[in-house]
Amino acid sequence: MSSNLVTVSYIAAIVLFILSLGGLSAAETSRRGNLYGMLGMALAVLATVVGPRVTLAGVPWIMAAMAVGGSIGLYAARRVQMTQMPELVALMHALVGLAACLVGFASDIDTSLSFASEAEKTIHEVEIYVGIFIGAITFSGSLIAFGKLSGRIGGKPVLLPGRHFINLLGLLIVVGFGYAFLHAPTVADGMLPLAVMTVVALLFGVHMVMAIGGADMPVVISMLNSYSGWAAAATGFMLSNDLLIVTGALVGSSGAILSYIMCRAMNRNFFSVIAGGFGAASGSPAKASGEPQGEVTPISAQETADLLKTAKSVIIVPGYGMAVAQAQHAVSEITQQLRAQGVNVRFGIHPVAGRMPGHMNVLLAEAKVPYDIVMEMDEINDDFPETDVTMVIGANDIVNPAAQEDPTSPIANMPVLEVWKAKTSIVMKRSMASGYAGVDNPLFYKENNRMLFGDAKAMLNEVLAGLKA
Repeated sequence: MSSNLVTVSYIAAIVLFILSLGGLSAAETSRRGNLYGMLGMALAVLATVVGPRVTLAGVPWIMAAMAVGGSIGLYAARRVQMTQMPELVALMHALVGLAACLVGFASDIDTSLSFASEAEKTIHEVEIYVGIFIGAITFSGSLIAFGKLSGRIGGKPVLLPGRHFINLLGLLIVVGFGYAFLHAPTVADGMLPLAVMTVVALLFGVHMVMAIGGADMPVVISMLNSYSGWAAAATGFMLSNDLLIVTGALVGSSGAILSYIMCRAMNRNFFSVIAGGFGAASGSPAKASGEPQGEVTPISAQETADLLKTAKSVIIVPGYGMAVAQAQHAVSEITQQLRAQGVNVRFGIHPVAGRMPGHMNVLLAEAKVPYDIVMEMDEINDDFPETDVTMVIGANDIVNPAAQEDPTSPIANMPVLEVWKAKTSIVMKRSMASGYAGVDNPLFYKENNRMLFGDAKAMLNEVLAGLKA
């Protein structure tokens, strides 16, 4: 394939990637968006393999690598549950960062490269240095995020004394060794500062994500998504591959926009998220206040079913607890049963519900909940006062009235779903433990609230049985 034909194929792939992002912006068009993305990637890979830059001797190696990677991807797609999607996404981000690092080191030791001028050589070395730096941060940070999301590492932020000074010191070391790398007389001489920078970047990624609490994990996922895009773009500059540059920029910019949306949904700025310290370990006890908050009113599964039977309008608010219990299918069955009885059932989704952007939407789509009854927070918040019953399934911080009522709360002014304004709210939880923000929830003690304790899936199945009785 000629270089001109490769360029045309790359442009077509870029258009497909843009159409893919557009399709993924709405649940109704997400399948089409995925299809565009797959077609674009297939076209890009095919054009690269048969292009003039790949020799015939290299094709078997590429095919072997694709076979191994494709097999792993197919295995993961078949075995990984939708509830495990956040940690899988984090792991994919780590692989992108690792690829950027490996390509950077390979480009540095590539003796076949020639440069027309010293300035061109310096620009290439800057590309290598920056690419490895971003890739290393993405790799180690994503691995820590994977550990937190999968429960292998606690969600509580780890705040070292003088952590901001440590970050500043690390940045100065990176800049200093960058100067040494650019002025190294030989490749061998430049390898030491490059290796030191890589180690510092790896440690920086670990330190940065360890300092971020579980409450900020949706922002972390979108942030690492952005980092992986910029790492891919840097790899494109190293390899002089226009497609990688544009695709990386698309991913990086979309991830940055998504991070901004997540931060706005929590009424926090991006730098306060990076600074860390917000969030506690999963299932930690609620922080005690000076006075008792009040008494909770428990409710049984049968009583819940009776309330739902007599309701005309119901809003269901899912949270991470629904994902952990894998209760989305039970929720879907209850929804079908209530709608068959003429009840107006809708879902209220907070932008940061779950552990990654759109987590709840994905789970509900998997359970075949109709798209048109799944509403965003801004669309449904005004409807709670006219709602008979609100069911909160495993959510905590996103329905906490303290965000509006307590100016001293850590989540003060955070936009939340106003479930307490419904005639009756039912909160499903295993215990009275706080959410990831580590603050108590006054919703539990309100007069119109009921607490349904137990495993969400088991309790919902009992509620379903009560509805069918």
